[in-house]
Amino acid sequence: MALLLVSSGATLATAANAASTAASDVQTDKAPPPAVSEFAPKPATDTSAKPDDTPAAADAKPASDVKPSGNTKPASAAENQPAPPVEAKPVETPAEKTADKPADAAPAPSAANPAASGPDAAITEQLRELANGKFDRLFANKKDRPQIEAFYSNRNYAPLWIADGKANARATAAIAYLRHVDADGLDPADYPLPNFKASSAPPDLADAEIILTEAVITYAHHASVGRVHWSRVSADIEYAIPAAEPGDVLAALASASDIAATLDSYEPQTPGYRALKAKLADIRSGKIDKGKPPIAKGPVLKVGMQDERVPELRERLGVAGNGNTYDKPLVDAVKKFQEQHDLVGSGMLSVGTVEALNGRTQPDRVTDVIIANMERWRWMPHHFPDTYVIVNLPDFTLRVMHDGKQAWMTRIVIGKPEMPTPIMTADMKFITINPTWNVPPSIVHREYLPALAQDPTVLARMGLRVDYGRDGIHIWQPPGDKNALGRIRFNFPNKFLVYQHDTPDKYMFALDKRAFSHGCMRVQDPVHYAEVLLSLVRPADGYTEDRIKKMFGTGEVDIQFPAFIPVNLTYQTAFVDDAGKLQIRDDIYGRDRSLLAILKGSDRKMADTAVERKIDISHREVMAIPDEPSWFGGRGGYGARGYYQANGGSFFNGGGFFSRWFGGGYASARPVPPMPTRHRSTARQKKISHSGQPSNAD
Repeated sequence: MALLLVSSGATLATAANAASTAASDVQTDKAPPPAVSEFAPKPATDTSAKPDDTPAAADAKPASDVKPSGNTKPASAAENQPAPPVEAKPVETPAEKTADKPADAAPAPSAANPAASGPDAAITEQLRELANGKFDRLFANKKDRPQIEAFYSNRNYAPLWIADGKANARATAAIAYLRHVDADGLDPADYPLPNFKASSAPPDLADAEIILTEAVITYAHHASVGRVHWSRVSADIEYAIPAAEPGDVLAALASASDIAATLDSYEPQTPGYRALKAKLADIRSGKIDKGKPPIAKGPVLKVGMQDERVPELRERLGVAGNGNTYDKPLVDAVKKFQEQHDLVGSGMLSVGTVEALNGRTQPDRVTDVIIANMERWRWMPHHFPDTYVIVNLPDFTLRVMHDGKQAWMTRIVIGKPEMPTPIMTADMKFITINPTWNVPPSIVHREYLPALAQDPTVLARMGLRVDYGRDGIHIWQPPGDKNALGRIRFNFPNKFLVYQHDTPDKYMFALDKRAFSHGCMRVQDPVHYAEVLLSLVRPADGYTEDRIKKMFGTGEVDIQFPAFIPVNLTYQTAFVDDAGKLQIRDDIYGRDRSLLAILKGSDRKMADTAVERKIDISHREVMAIPDEPSWFGGRGGYGARGYYQANGGSFFNGGGFFSRWFGGGYASARPVPPMPTRHRSTARQKKISHSGQPSNAD
């Protein structure tokens, strides 16, 4: 996929010298929207009013005519109606409608081509002269220049921000808005503003005009696709959201009756983003605490010891009791916490346990974490359709959303830190019942064939089959109860080769932290997941759990979706829950750390430009390997036969394919937790049946 080329938003020193604090008499700000849950109904768009003392521009149009960007228009209901299978298309998002638009296409002309007169005539001539070869000097991104020049040409080079030789109401409102973009987690310093009051000569006013034009274009770009390009954070991220086109931005502002609302429309309008924005405002205003105070460091506590931290520890873990004695109930609670957070379950209050209790995100960094998450929301679609799936990787959850409400939620197992599940959006197109697992070609030739040469029976003992054909060797695992994909696979084709699927082993879903796979996502209740999805895209076909289970057999069956469902794999380490409470999760893949380092680093000036990353096909094929515990010590079935040892050794001298990819042979590898000898009881989960009525899951 071609990487997006974006503006750095820089201006030359000659233009920047004219920038300073502007329009000091305007200090209005937008009130933050009320806090809402990610899964609450979509709030109304924030239409912040202009300053009361700012008259509307003479050439303003009604707000309904404002068209700020192709990626800001909500999806219509018609776009989500099912279509015949042969004509299946993805649910079209507004952003995608402009994806194929040429970058240098001329913007639509404004409603009128104003002819400058009076003091503005000289400014017009200055702008015309700047357009004749000097726009390249003033605009850092030459890709933007044709659209900007076309916009001004269509206006006969009349200024957009100046009337009667001074800043007009449109300029005053834009400057007031850009001064407060920190409300969206952005830095106002990234958008230098002119001081119109300090300019009187036509050349200076023309420079001020261009400085403000550059500022709003840069802001619209950052708001629509991100201050930091996602490619700079990780190779495991992929989005195709187009940036706001400069010509469209200027045309929208020229015809807008509400400049603040128009600029705000470039930010995400998704519930999760708006809720975080409200929490950021609350934190900065002191309305809510940044977090619980950390538990102080001290000596390692063992049962029976006295320590003044004990009461605070009881409150943190919800353990009843009095006094400062580190007693047995508290030891048990600490032990449970340790097991849930991949720590040694000793029950002792160690330094590592205290750090885990305090969280990797300290209270004074909560604001930074919120800002990092708001930035990631800008990478995603800015509007959601009526039906979509959203996965929060750090929360290990999957939700199906319909008509602005949560239709269903379940637990998932995701990729381990060294093989992270990617962040992206892709369309789910069909479900496969009784899936076959086909071993990727690179894995076949690099690892499986050498294994087969050493032991001709090894693949058969793993339940794999080998076909020798004209096209080479094909290794696969047939459908069945022991198939590593389980009985159902959920397909949303993507370049990372990941998918969601069933699993023969359910015990990992009882753990609080579930990062153990090779990149794909295992779903706790896949049969019901399939029923929920099919009830939304094929409601008249009667796909109930019972009907789906009756399809289990030895042959693959694909159930096509007449209308595709977007699957959003997100990384929300900060989010607002259904109760309106701010939740913080561990940065399991280091995405916050990397993003914040860029935002605060020396390279931030170029952070909005894409970087090219080489594609490691073999790595992505490994991500597509299912997670069958019997292959790597989970059940110990093959280990008992001497094929793969549960203690990390392997048939292939402890250093081959299985030890590298399946967690054995290396002490630093994250181990797959062993299956418990007895099944742990879990809470019964509410489900939505095909009829829409809740029922209890087994």
